[in-house]
Amino acid sequence: MTIQRDTSGRLQIDSPFMGESMMDKSLLASTDTEPIYRLMPDLIVVKIGGQSIIDRGRTALMPILDELVEARRSHKILIATGGGTRARHAYAIATDLGMPTGVLAELGGSISKQNALMVSILLSQRGGIQIGHDDLVKLPNYMMPGILPVTHAMPPYGLFERPPALGRIPPHRTDVGAFLLAEVMGAERCVLIKDEHGLYTADPKKDPTATLIPEIDVNELLALDLNDLAVERSMLESLQTARSVREVFLVNGLVRGNIPRALAGENVGTRIYVKG
Repeated sequence: MTIQRDTSGRLQIDSPFMGESMMDKSLLASTDTEPIYRLMPDLIVVKIGGQSIIDRGRTALMPILDELVEARRSHKILIATGGGTRARHAYAIATDLGMPTGVLAELGGSISKQNALMVSILLSQRGGIQIGHDDLVKLPNYMMPGILPVTHAMPPYGLFERPPALGRIPPHRTDVGAFLLAEVMGAERCVLIKDEHGLYTADPKKDPTATLIPEIDVNELLALDLNDLAVERSMLESLQTARSVREVFLVNGLVRGNIPRALAGENVGTRIYVKG
C-alpha cells in the first residue's frame, strides 16, 4: 500500500477504505465477501444458567458439572456462567436508586464473574480453570492439556451498554454474551442450560396453557413478538446476522442425560436456528 494525496489534500493510504466514511452501504457490503476464519469450529459454548441452575445449589449444579467433565472426553467445551438471583437483586436496588442502564450492566457482570469463580473452583480438581475474556484467544492452547475453562457470560458492554427501548434492564446479558462468545470463536454451537424443557409460548411457571416450541427459525420467533421469552431478544437478533453459529439449543439441565445428547447435536429441548 502506498500513501497518496486525495482531492481534499489529505494524505491517505491507498486501500479500499481510502477517504470513505465507513457508513457507505456498498462499502460495508464489500467487507463480507470472504469466509470468516473460525478459530475453533469444534468448540461448544455451554452456558449454565444463574437463576435456573447455579442458584439451586449443589443438588442441581453438581450433576451437571459431572456430565460436562465426562463430555470433555469427546467434546471441546467452554463453560460460561449466568448471573441469576443476585444479579436481579442488584438490578432492583440500582433501579430504585435511579442508576442508568450502563451501571446495571456493570453490576450484572460482577455477579456472573462470581459464579464463574465458584464453578471453576468446583472443577479445580478435574481440570477446571477460570479465564477472563482477554484469555479467549488462548483457548485452543488451554484445550490441549485437557483443561475445562470457565468464563463469565456477561458481555463487556459495561458502562457503554446502550439504553433499551423498554425499561432500564441491560438488553445484552448472559444469553447473548454466551452466544457472542460462540460466534467470535467460530464455535459449532451454543447450548443454554435452563430449568425448563425448552422455549414455550409463555412462561410455563405462570401459565399452565403454555406449549413447548421444539424447533423454530429465529426470524419466525421474533415475528411472534411473544410477551415473555426464556432467552434474551438481543441473542435472537445476534443469531439473525451470525456468520458461524447457526443454531442455539435450550436444554433442561435438571434432566440427566440431556446435556451430552445436546452436545452431540441432538435436540432434546428447543432448537432455534437460522434458515439457509
